[in-house]
Amino acid sequence: MPALRPPQNDFSFDGILTLAGDFFMEKGGAYETMRRLAQRLESEKIEYAIIEGMALAAHGYARLTLDVDVLMTVEGLRTFRGRLVGRGYVPAFPGAQKAFRDTESHIRIEIITAGEFPGDGLPKPVAFPDPTGKTLTHGGVRVITLEHLIELKLASGLSAPHRLRDVADVQDLIMALVLPLVLEEKLDQSVRAEYRRLWEIAQKAREHSDQSESIA
Repeated sequence: MPALRPPQNDFSFDGILTLAGDFFMEKGGAYETMRRLAQRLESEKIEYAIIEGMALAAHGYARLTLDVDVLMTVEGLRTFRGRLVGRGYVPAFPGAQKAFRDTESHIRIEIITAGEFPGDGLPKPVAFPDPTGKTLTHGGVRVITLEHLIELKLASGLSAPHRLRDVADVQDLIMALVLPLVLEEKLDQSVRAEYRRLWEIAQKAREHSDQSESIA
């Protein structure tokens, strides 16, 4: 994820607070960029699903992020490059094929294509799915379903040491949304044990919190 860039290049403490406040109120550059992108993709009939940080927020766990990650098919990416690059979107750097910037907000957009593997990028039971039928609608934007988001994050964190934040995201989701253990049945077999481990940690943390409150 790129470094934080407050509006109008305001790098002051107040600027950072304003940026964070806007994000948690579902305002600001990242949200505007996501909504604008969703409208453009819909108009071009490109199947998509918002993933990563913005998807976490849509499912009820807001973690500050300043880029937009979107899942498409290979054909969808080809259509995006042919019809929308140069019309509101530009490559994020020379030669970029799947990283772009919104020319209005300058927010970075990362595109992942169906069939890629999360984490270390090596073949594994869990791959990024075709977004068709794998989404729910939040505020007019198609977001990947919770079970697919969790599955991808666990597969990513388990395979790549530099992606441990993905495992932590799932633990935070379990805590914040009080997710049930039975959700593991909707996940790929390869990540179920990790989901159960994180759920048990969350359960113990809740029990400890309840005991502390009762003593107080």
